[in-house]
Amino acid sequence: MSRDLQITFDAHDPRSQSRFWAAALGYLIPGPPGVDLDSWADPFDAWDAFLERMGVPASEWNSRSAAEDPGGTGARLFFQRVPEEKTVKNRVHLDVRGAPGLAGDERMAALEAACAELEALGATRVRRQDPDPPMEGGYIVLTDPEDNEFCLD
Repeated sequence: MSRDLQITFDAHDPRSQSRFWAAALGYLIPGPPGVDLDSWADPFDAWDAFLERMGVPASEWNSRSAAEDPGGTGARLFFQRVPEEKTVKNRVHLDVRGAPGLAGDERMAALEAACAELEALGATRVRRQDPDPPMEGGYIVLTDPEDNEFCLD
């Protein structure tokens, strides 16, 4: 039997990170327990009201956040505030599928278009690896707004 997976990120700004990754992956930011959000509602406004009602100090409102696959099949992403700075390269990273089923120039053009969208959200391009068949299909390395590396492939 398989198990559900949550991927946890240490972050300085959990809300900003969850907003970036939700937009990057087409995920949603869940509302508080027992609160039904309208499609136009800002989930963070709902969380602020919920946390205030629960007596949580405002200084803690951005201590954690999440992003979830609206279809319920992808891994949940959880962001928790930590005081430490990132000091080394990630030992684990995410691969964001930006060109499934494509190859060659068509694949790289799709990856470049996806890269431009991610850069507009706050990602930073690090480098591009061109295809080198049969072992390498090509990919682009980026970092998220808090400098965590991920690949667009």
